[in-house]
Amino acid sequence: MMEHVQPPELVLPAPVLLVEDDPMISSRLQGLLMQLGYPRDALIWAATLAEARACLATHPIALALVDLGLPDGNGIELIAQMHASDPALPVLVISAWSTEDVILSALRAGASGYVLKERDDMEVLLSIRSVLRGGAPIDPFVARRIIAELQHAPVEKVEHATGEALSPRQSQILRLVAEGLGNREIAEQLHLSRYTVECHIKHVYRKLAVSSRTRAIHAARSQGLID
Repeated sequence: MMEHVQPPELVLPAPVLLVEDDPMISSRLQGLLMQLGYPRDALIWAATLAEARACLATHPIALALVDLGLPDGNGIELIAQMHASDPALPVLVISAWSTEDVILSALRAGASGYVLKERDDMEVLLSIRSVLRGGAPIDPFVARRIIAELQHAPVEKVEHATGEALSPRQSQILRLVAEGLGNREIAEQLHLSRYTVECHIKHVYRKLAVSSRTRAIHAARSQGLID
């Protein structure tokens, strides 16, 4: 039996929406989330897009684990809807699909990470933990497929930012980053959780096509986004 692996500072945002039509997989994910420390009543299940949308209409979801192949459509549609409603919402895809177009479409729609169902419990658990910490876990197989595609793409397609505008909150946080404030200080000043601040910064990195605070500040200043 797997040992309890919850680190002491792991934030457990709730409720969690599990979108999965296979009862065995759903039960497996429930068990993993409960090992992290989630109580059963913090988990919400949906087996279809329609059920998931009904849940979103009545619950303030804090984390979503989403399958892509659903009985009434593609989970990517749901990811795009959730991302448009709340860009900071962490969404982890747990799917059997591994083609480049599906993977990239899910990430472009707003998925925070992508892990394959075939992975063992520990690997899936580590991916969930990474998302909870504000990370963007990518299954090694998925990462190799993405790298292979990028290596064959024209240089100009991989050197530029997405062109997606920063939200007012993201711009506000980026200005505070430029002032030298850390995530905890920003969270206290804006009355947000540190986890929320980290999620916003992650989305800023993606939109500006950078991987560090220094590069984000430089890119934002060069584009006139901050002084």
